[in-house]
Amino acid sequence: MLADALPGARVRDVTLVLGGAAFVAVVGQAVVPLPFTPVPLTLGTFGVLLVGAALGPVRGALSIVALVLAGLAGVPVFADGTAGWAFASFGYAVGYLPAAALIGWLARRGADRSPWRTVVSAVGATTLVYAVGVPWLMAYLGIGLPEALALGVVPFLVGDAVKAAAAALLLPGTWRLVGERPTPSKARQVKS
Repeated sequence: MLADALPGARVRDVTLVLGGAAFVAVVGQAVVPLPFTPVPLTLGTFGVLLVGAALGPVRGALSIVALVLAGLAGVPVFADGTAGWAFASFGYAVGYLPAAALIGWLARRGADRSPWRTVVSAVGATTLVYAVGVPWLMAYLGIGLPEALALGVVPFLVGDAVKAAAAALLLPGTWRLVGERPTPSKARQVKS
């Protein structure tokens, strides 16, 4: 993990988790409201992809737990300064949790080292955001699956493709800058 290149242990982990939560909260404030859906276009998913891949499955997931708990406690960390849970896109914020864990797990196995594997990882993680967000949207608005897909998935597919491509450029490029380190499976092979 990129985060493992930093010194320290507990303080580092707490700092990284809180920093990851803050990063997702800040980039999630970049909002483009769409007049035909209650779900805004944000950079939150992009933030989740970066945080999960950089921090790994546990720290990435804990960052999202911290973000969601802060939002539930009334801190305006969700898109457009929203807090609480009673809004149409809250399910997407909850979906950030499995997304961060998945992309972190894949990154731990080296999926963030090449552009194509990063794209596949980003698509998988984004799918998990939708897997939680769409049922919430259905329940919150009292609509069926076709309408939820039309309101909460289709308008965002192009943006998600751009976010996946940006992550595919940023993550492998960052590894080249910091110096390639072996993934845990490669490290075990070297020791054998």
